[in-house]
Amino acid sequence: MRNAINSFARRVPNWAFYALAPLPVAWLFFQAARGSLGVDPVKVIEHELGLIALQLLIAGLAITPLRRFAGINLIKWRRPIGLLAFVYVILHLATWVLLDMQLYWDQMLKDIYKRPYITIGMVGFVLLVPLAITSNNRSLRRMGAAAWQKLHKLVYPAILLGAVHFVMVQKVWEVEALSYLAITLGLLAARLKLPRRAPAPGATRA
Repeated sequence: MRNAINSFARRVPNWAFYALAPLPVAWLFFQAARGSLGVDPVKVIEHELGLIALQLLIAGLAITPLRRFAGINLIKWRRPIGLLAFVYVILHLATWVLLDMQLYWDQMLKDIYKRPYITIGMVGFVLLVPLAITSNNRSLRRMGAAAWQKLHKLVYPAILLGAVHFVMVQKVWEVEALSYLAITLGLLAARLKLPRRAPAPGATRA
């Protein structure tokens, strides 16, 4: 099974992700045009775009643990998944700014200041911006591998803030939102490098 997944991953080109990326957006707006999104289609679109962004961020976070613990190598997909996640974050934010708040900047600034879930979401977005800008080989060469990797560790708090934002948006304790938070915490914990235990006094190595 593992070998089959790895073989499939090697054959699928990265451009396939970018080609399929617009489909969920097109489907959402098609449903909105048909009147299938209920009484508040803007909120549904905003929610779904944010959820897709979170799912993609979590998928990117899972790539290293999958390789480390299961031998499944999807590393070639990490960059396209990360970039598509940022695109969906932008679409989620644009829906809020343009369709939900309708460019009422004063009200938006007040909400960012007064509503913790919006504050947390905005902080997560700001953390993702430099990662998206530098997600290319040119930036990697200019910054150097060590500095580039250090910068891109910002993705960890960004994803955690995104998961917390999703929980808080619900305003009630929903199993789905809590599940995403639990998965995020589990994947972050899986990336921790546990210190080696010191040998017991008098113990000898085999």
